Amino acid sequence: MMEIYPIMLRLKGKRIVVVGGGKVAERKVAGLLGTGARIILICPEASDGLKQLALDGKIDWRQKSFSESDLQDAFMIFAATNDTELNRLVKNSAADHQLATIADDPNGSDFHVPSHLKRGRLSIAVSTGGASPTLARKIRQQLELQFDDSYESYLEFLFETRKWILNEVEDAAIKRNLLKAIVSPEFLNSKNRDEDFQRLYEELK
Repeated sequence: MMEIYPIMLRLKGKRIVVVGGGKVAERKVAGLLGTGARIILICPEASDGLKQLALDGKIDWRQKSFSESDLQDAFMIFAATNDTELNRLVKNSAADHQLATIADDPNGSDFHVPSHLKRGRLSIAVSTGGASPTLARKIRQQLELQFDDSYESYLEFLFETRKWILNEVEDAAIKRNLLKAIVSPEFLNSKNRDEDFQRLYEELK
């Protein structure tokens, strides 16, 4: 099996083309919303959800059949129709520098989208290498119970506090101890993290 290289991509301003108008395409589009990408949907007919996104101006729906020119300037391409031959045509029409994925053929794709859990700044991706998307979703659901909504505010605390420590604390030992302490269960479960941090800092000074 060829190894997959995991990566987090910034898609702001990138042109992403999704070919297909059904539930699979809708899931792909839903995963792209909020990334700042320019989402182009190519299909003669679309689901109600996709139509609404187009009406809301969140995606650009080109109500037409696929043609190779639709991929011009695309950064990423999703072949997400229920037609295997059309999906392969989309993939084969992509240039060498373009990343394309086929909904029903992970081995023939340049990339695949993992099952994804997001809690604010915390992002956890689960992949089975195409072996079983169902298992990936099951593992993600288990992680959702472990990493609940409290992690969203906790990650914001870590982000801001880490910046302060790196910029304001000069003593290397104190800096190291603070960075280690804020990732402890005590701070995760604290009701007053800022106050607890200030108290800890005063004790270490």
